[in-house]
Amino acid sequence: MNDSSWGPPPVAGYVGPPADQPRAVPAGPVRESGPAAQTRPMSNVPAPSGGEPEGRGESEGRQPGKKRAGRNLRAAVGVGLGLGLVVLATLFLYKPAFLAVIAVAVVVGSWELSARLAERKGIHVPLPPLAVGGAATVVAGYFGGPEGAWVAIAFTALAILLWRMVHPPENYLRDVTAGVFTAFYVPFLATFVALMLAADDGHWRVLTFLVLTVVSDTGAYAVGWRIGRRKLAPRISPGKTREGLAGAVVFAMAAGALCMQFLIDGGTWWEGLILGLGVAASATLGDLGESMIKRDLGIKDMGTLLPGHGGIMDRLDSLLPTAPVVWLLLLAFAGAG
Repeated sequence: MNDSSWGPPPVAGYVGPPADQPRAVPAGPVRESGPAAQTRPMSNVPAPSGGEPEGRGESEGRQPGKKRAGRNLRAAVGVGLGLGLVVLATLFLYKPAFLAVIAVAVVVGSWELSARLAERKGIHVPLPPLAVGGAATVVAGYFGGPEGAWVAIAFTALAILLWRMVHPPENYLRDVTAGVFTAFYVPFLATFVALMLAADDGHWRVLTFLVLTVVSDTGAYAVGWRIGRRKLAPRISPGKTREGLAGAVVFAMAAGALCMQFLIDGGTWWEGLILGLGVAASATLGDLGESMIKRDLGIKDMGTLLPGHGGIMDRLDSLLPTAPVVWLLLLAFAGAG
């Protein structure tokens, strides 16, 4: 989710230009002290107050169908519905097709993160072994279980180390470290969705995982937008509030109780409460984690592939770290399936 999604609608605010362009002088006096003075302002990064970029204030008005943060609401809803239909159709009609959806998301997400690292930090991740190894890790997890996933991710890391050797040794350690980090952050975490899918009732487990994550994000947005006042982590994601976190917990626990009682064989409502609490915590940490990465890179979105949403990684931020939590809790509550 985006930085403005947990709090009330943002107000217009000044955001400076990129570091490699001349800095415009604001109309009023500027104080260059405190934490704000230590942050490099970027034209495409939300202001510390959660405001809009320069040139998008109240005086210009807003285009119909767009949220105050500049998102195209109609496109966001349309893309979201389209993705939902693809996910549900492949999940319930043919499991290997959904496995292919996971593999494609892993490859695209790895490419987005690698591209942003190259653009903003000059870090060149060996993409071919990362993409091939990432997809192979997902497939290995589905057919070979956790052991297969571990073997595949180990060979992926080794391939990254070897592939980078064909280039000059300068920045070798930096590039391979980023490559191994990306391999564990995107494909390895996504493999836990494949592990859930492999169970006999895998489609219901994956649906529970998706529903709880979406409900957690929705609860955070709804409560934070209406009554959010106290910032949760203002230096990482200024739009998120403690009230929004409370909303995520309540919504996710309620949905977890329903899902465990009616969707998972042998599940009980009280196990769903624990599951929902775990999802709310992991989804929030995952959202904050990607916000930290994007602020370090000086970007607002990881990509532009999904109109109204950003990139694939902007949709996976809370899903990736939630997958192992849900897999482990379902394994403990309902067995391997």
